[in-house]
Amino acid sequence: MNIIEAGDLFESDAQTIVNTVNCMGVMGKGLALNFKNRYPRMFKEYSNICRKGLLDIGRLWLYKTENRWILNFPTKYDWRAPSEIYFLEAGLEKFMLTYRERNITSIAFPLLGASNGGIDPDISLNLMQRYLATCDIPVTIYLKFKAENSGALFLTGL
Repeated sequence: MNIIEAGDLFESDAQTIVNTVNCMGVMGKGLALNFKNRYPRMFKEYSNICRKGLLDIGRLWLYKTENRWILNFPTKYDWRAPSEIYFLEAGLEKFMLTYRERNITSIAFPLLGASNGGIDPDISLNLMQRYLATCDIPVTIYLKFKAENSGALFLTGL
Protein backbone atom coordinates (compact mmCIF):
# COMPACT_ATOMS: atom_id res chain seq x y z
CA MET A 1 0.00 0.00 0.00
CA ASN A 2 1.35 3.35 -1.05
CA ILE A 3 0.57 6.40 1.11
CA ILE A 4 1.02 9.77 -0.61
CA GLU A 5 1.21 12.77 1.70
CA ALA A 6 -0.10 15.29 -0.85
CA GLY A 7 -0.83 14.96 -4.53
CA ASP A 8 -3.35 15.07 -7.33
CA LEU A 9 -5.58 11.98 -7.29
CA PHE A 10 -6.44 12.67 -10.94
CA GLU A 11 -2.78 12.22 -11.88
CA SER A 12 -2.63 8.74 -10.37
CA ASP A 13 -1.54 5.85 -12.59
CA ALA A 14 -4.23 3.67 -11.00
CA GLN A 15 -6.87 2.17 -13.28
CA THR A 16 -9.60 3.25 -10.83
CA ILE A 17 -9.84 6.36 -8.66
CA VAL A 18 -12.30 6.84 -5.81
CA ASN A 19 -14.79 9.68 -5.59
CA THR A 20 -16.32 10.20 -2.15
CA VAL A 21 -20.01 10.99 -2.53
CA ASN A 22 -23.27 11.33 -0.64
CA CYS A 23 -26.52 9.52 -1.46
CA MET A 24 -28.49 12.69 -2.28
CA GLY A 25 -27.03 13.39 -5.73
CA VAL A 26 -25.04 16.48 -4.72
CA MET A 27 -21.38 17.09 -5.62
CA GLY A 28 -21.12 20.63 -4.34
CA LYS A 29 -17.64 21.01 -2.87
CA GLY A 30 -14.29 19.43 -2.19
CA LEU A 31 -13.04 16.50 -4.21
CA ALA A 32 -16.54 15.57 -5.41
CA LEU A 33 -16.90 18.97 -7.06
CA ASN A 34 -13.66 18.32 -8.94
CA PHE A 35 -15.12 15.02 -10.17
CA LYS A 36 -18.37 16.74 -11.18
CA ASN A 37 -16.45 19.31 -13.23
CA ARG A 38 -14.19 16.72 -14.88
CA TYR A 39 -16.87 14.09 -15.52
CA PRO A 40 -20.21 15.86 -16.15
CA ARG A 41 -21.80 12.75 -17.70
CA MET A 42 -20.91 10.74 -14.62
CA PHE A 43 -22.47 13.44 -12.44
CA LYS A 44 -25.71 13.31 -14.45
CA GLU A 45 -25.89 9.51 -14.09
CA TYR A 46 -25.03 9.77 -10.39
CA SER A 47 -27.83 12.31 -9.83
CA ASN A 48 -30.32 10.02 -11.57
CA ILE A 49 -29.17 6.97 -9.58
CA CYS A 50 -29.57 8.92 -6.34
CA ARG A 51 -32.97 10.29 -7.34
CA LYS A 52 -34.13 6.68 -7.86
CA GLY A 53 -32.77 5.70 -4.43
CA LEU A 54 -30.26 3.23 -5.90
CA LEU A 55 -27.15 4.54 -4.14
CA ASP A 56 -26.78 3.89 -0.44
CA ILE A 57 -24.17 3.47 2.26
CA GLY A 58 -22.19 0.31 1.54
CA ARG A 59 -23.23 0.34 -2.12
CA LEU A 60 -20.49 1.35 -4.53
CA TRP A 61 -21.10 2.58 -8.07
CA LEU A 62 -18.39 1.99 -10.68
CA TYR A 63 -18.42 4.42 -13.59
CA LYS A 64 -16.20 3.59 -16.57
CA THR A 65 -14.76 5.91 -19.17
CA GLU A 66 -12.40 4.92 -21.94
CA ASN A 67 -9.32 5.97 -19.97
CA ARG A 68 -10.40 5.92 -16.34
CA TRP A 69 -12.70 4.09 -13.98
CA ILE A 70 -14.27 5.97 -11.06
CA LEU A 71 -15.54 4.19 -7.98
CA ASN A 72 -18.20 6.37 -6.38
CA PHE A 73 -18.01 5.59 -2.67
CA PRO A 74 -20.73 6.96 -0.36
CA THR A 75 -19.19 8.35 2.82
CA LYS A 76 -22.35 10.28 3.79
CA TYR A 77 -26.03 9.76 3.31
CA ASP A 78 -26.95 13.46 3.29
CA TRP A 79 -24.42 16.04 2.12
CA ARG A 80 -25.30 18.25 5.11
CA ALA A 81 -24.56 15.54 7.69
CA PRO A 82 -21.18 14.25 8.84
CA SER A 83 -19.67 10.96 7.75
CA GLU A 84 -19.86 8.04 10.15
CA ILE A 85 -17.16 5.43 10.71
CA TYR A 86 -19.57 2.61 9.96
CA PHE A 87 -20.33 4.23 6.57
CA LEU A 88 -16.65 3.88 5.70
CA GLU A 89 -16.54 0.33 7.05
CA ALA A 90 -19.57 -0.70 4.99
CA GLY A 91 -18.02 0.68 1.81
CA LEU A 92 -14.59 -0.80 2.47
CA GLU A 93 -16.14 -4.20 3.19
CA LYS A 94 -18.09 -4.04 -0.07
CA PHE A 95 -14.98 -3.00 -1.99
CA MET A 96 -12.96 -5.91 -0.60
CA LEU A 97 -15.75 -8.35 -1.51
CA THR A 98 -16.23 -7.06 -5.07
CA TYR A 99 -13.05 -5.56 -6.54
CA ARG A 100 -11.97 -8.80 -8.23
CA GLU A 101 -15.34 -9.50 -9.86
CA ARG A 102 -15.43 -5.89 -11.06
CA ASN A 103 -11.97 -6.40 -12.62
CA ILE A 104 -10.41 -3.50 -10.72
CA THR A 105 -6.65 -3.93 -11.15
CA SER A 106 -5.33 -0.91 -9.22
CA ILE A 107 -6.99 1.83 -7.19
CA ALA A 108 -6.27 5.24 -5.69
CA PHE A 109 -8.31 6.44 -2.71
CA PRO A 110 -8.63 9.84 -1.10
CA LEU A 111 -8.68 9.81 2.68
CA LEU A 112 -12.28 8.72 3.25
CA GLY A 113 -14.63 11.02 5.16
CA ALA A 114 -11.88 13.22 6.55
CA SER A 115 -12.50 16.60 4.98
CA ASN A 116 -16.13 17.68 4.69
CA GLY A 117 -17.12 14.45 6.42
CA GLY A 118 -15.47 15.46 9.69
CA ILE A 119 -13.79 12.14 10.55
CA ASP A 120 -10.37 12.46 12.17
CA PRO A 121 -7.76 11.83 9.44
CA ASP A 122 -5.77 9.41 11.62
CA ILE A 123 -8.90 7.35 12.32
CA SER A 124 -9.78 7.28 8.62
CA LEU A 125 -6.27 6.23 7.59
CA ASN A 126 -6.05 3.50 10.23
CA LEU A 127 -9.43 2.14 9.20
CA MET A 128 -8.49 2.15 5.52
CA GLN A 129 -5.16 0.45 6.18
CA ARG A 130 -6.88 -2.24 8.24
CA TYR A 131 -9.50 -3.05 5.60
CA LEU A 132 -7.20 -2.73 2.58
CA ALA A 133 -4.23 -4.62 4.06
CA THR A 134 -5.18 -7.88 2.35
CA CYS A 135 -6.03 -6.32 -1.00
CA ASP A 136 -3.93 -8.02 -3.68
CA ILE A 137 -3.90 -5.14 -6.17
CA PRO A 138 -1.89 -1.90 -5.97
CA VAL A 139 -3.59 0.53 -3.57
CA THR A 140 -2.64 4.18 -3.12
CA ILE A 141 -4.10 6.48 -0.47
CA TYR A 142 -3.79 10.25 -0.93
CA LEU A 143 -3.81 12.02 2.43
CA LYS A 144 -4.18 15.50 0.98
CA PHE A 145 -5.34 16.58 -2.44
CA LYS A 146 -3.49 19.33 -4.25
CA ALA A 147 -6.06 21.26 -6.23
CA GLU A 148 -5.19 21.69 -9.88
CA ASN A 149 -3.65 25.04 -10.80
CA SER A 150 -3.46 26.20 -7.21
CA GLY A 151 -1.12 25.69 -4.33
CA ALA A 152 -4.05 24.91 -2.03
CA LEU A 153 -4.04 21.62 -0.17
CA PHE A 154 -7.03 20.13 1.56
CA LEU A 155 -7.79 16.85 3.23
CA THR A 156 -9.41 14.46 0.82
CA GLY A 157 -12.77 12.84 1.24
CA LEU A 158 -16.33 14.01 1.53
